Amino acid sequence: MITRYSRPELAALWDDKYRFELWLAIELAACRAMERRGTVPAGTADAIEATAKGKLDPARILEHEAVTRHDVIAFLTHVEELAGEPARWLHLGMTSSDVLDTALALQTVSALGRIETAVDGLLAALAHRAREHATTPMIGRSHGIHAEPVTAGLTFARWHAEVARARTRIVTARETIAVGKIAGAVGVYGNLDPAIEAEALAALGLRPETVATQIVSRDRHAEVLCALALLGTAIEQIALGVRHWQRTEVGEAEEGFGKGQKGSSAMPHKKNPILSENLTGLARLL
Repeated sequence: MITRYSRPELAALWDDKYRFELWLAIELAACRAMERRGTVPAGTADAIEATAKGKLDPARILEHEAVTRHDVIAFLTHVEELAGEPARWLHLGMTSSDVLDTALALQTVSALGRIETAVDGLLAALAHRAREHATTPMIGRSHGIHAEPVTAGLTFARWHAEVARARTRIVTARETIAVGKIAGAVGVYGNLDPAIEAEALAALGLRPETVATQIVSRDRHAEVLCALALLGTAIEQIALGVRHWQRTEVGEAEEGFGKGQKGSSAMPHKKNPILSENLTGLARLL
């Protein structure tokens, strides 16, 4: 992520420490499901959780990975350092992708939930502006040329409609990606009861992949990316509109300009639409 443009609450979801804590949560959920079936000694998950949860050291895991050249084995090695003998029961019958793809699903579901909340705020602001300027006249344009009179409220309403459609796609994508996998190597449940997968994933708020292979099917991730790209397009439409309105030759509206804010080191009169410029640039990354 580009730190300068990242929202802290979203960046935190992709932090190494948080990711490793998710890995531990997945392993513990599977371990507890196995405990209930007598596959693993009772109390194992609680013992591991008491000694490892919140104490994982990403730097130490990376040290192990430099030797093992395998991220999940490095993680499990570190958990064993913290938890001792009970950790030998972790990962029983599982494969690395059971942890990796399930964690990615949890991260993505959380991220999309935060995006939904932010989009709801944008929709509320657009609806407010649409009502506020329902009768504010402005010139309509096609091909950038004056056409017929419209209202500013109509423009805000159009933006609202497009963002609302984008939100619907985000909600659908969030449901699509809320899928994990604890099916073992190549997804055949060779050393795992499917009931363990269902129980562990339910505890994490996920569903099992319909038909898994070694991994969760990537069309699910593609759907998320498409939904995000279309949301980015909707936001870019708004940003481009504001940039046009703020042109000196147009001057119909402009971004807020804070006290002490500067537009140029050489031209003190400058008030640049910097936020809208950032949004259009970031949207194109999608």
